[in-house]
Amino acid sequence: MDIGGCIYILTNKINTVLYTGVTSDLFFRIKEHKEKYHPDSFTAKNNCNKLVYFEQFSSIEEAIAREKQIKNWKRLWKINLIQSINPEWKDLYEGIEL
Repeated sequence: MDIGGCIYILTNKINTVLYTGVTSDLFFRIKEHKEKYHPDSFTAKNNCNKLVYFEQFSSIEEAIAREKQIKNWKRLWKINLIQSINPEWKDLYEGIEL
């Protein structure tokens, strides 16, 4: 049975740090970032808790492949990707459907 997945990009309050991740449960995973569930992690140390981009996939394998692709991108490409759907860099967390 395939489990769906998501890739996501987080940033900090002033949009200077970008973090790309993958998960099978976007709502729960972003909640962990916001609550600094792993206090020694990169996202916790850099206050990356604002969800500015995400994509959903029908399988986790597709999501992992996309995450690897985006992680190899230049910063400008990631910024352009974010701005293509979220030009104001709003936190998209509240709009996630459970």
